[in-house]
Amino acid sequence: MRIRGKVVKYGDHINTDVILPGKYLGITDHKELGKYAMAGLDPDFPKKLGGHGIIVAGRNFGCGSSREEAPIALKNAGVLCVVASSFARIFYRNAINVGLPVVELEGADRFFEEGDTLSIDLAEGIVENESRGKTYRVKPLPDFIRQILMDGGLVEHMRKRMRG
Repeated sequence: MRIRGKVVKYGDHINTDVILPGKYLGITDHKELGKYAMAGLDPDFPKKLGGHGIIVAGRNFGCGSSREEAPIALKNAGVLCVVASSFARIFYRNAINVGLPVVELEGADRFFEEGDTLSIDLAEGIVENESRGKTYRVKPLPDFIRQILMDGGLVEHMRKRMRG
């Protein structure tokens, strides 16, 4: 599973309350929810993302509340993957559950700049900064996690298995 996109960069401790502010939690249409991703931090996020891209961040991305709407909003905004130095554990699992790839790379916020193009191979554990000609190794995602992501999230993965 390969992912390629331009970087939108943030720092440490990006809280789920700024990824998706509470006033948008009543929205049940996931596509609509995507319009408000990062609304509590960066009103220019949709323009920066340009329809699809990769978020790069520092430590503890997704800290705060355990709302699964945060990764749902990111995915439906067009975020292809989040690469961060570390994640809040509940955000990490919620992201996998909704089908949003997440990659831990210590120092990610130092290695990439806004606008860089990244190519990520989740099976091999390779993150390549095409803009700067540098390659980084990360722990490859296990087969079962990649299968959940390819199926679009845990619910779709289980539906597929039940039909199977």
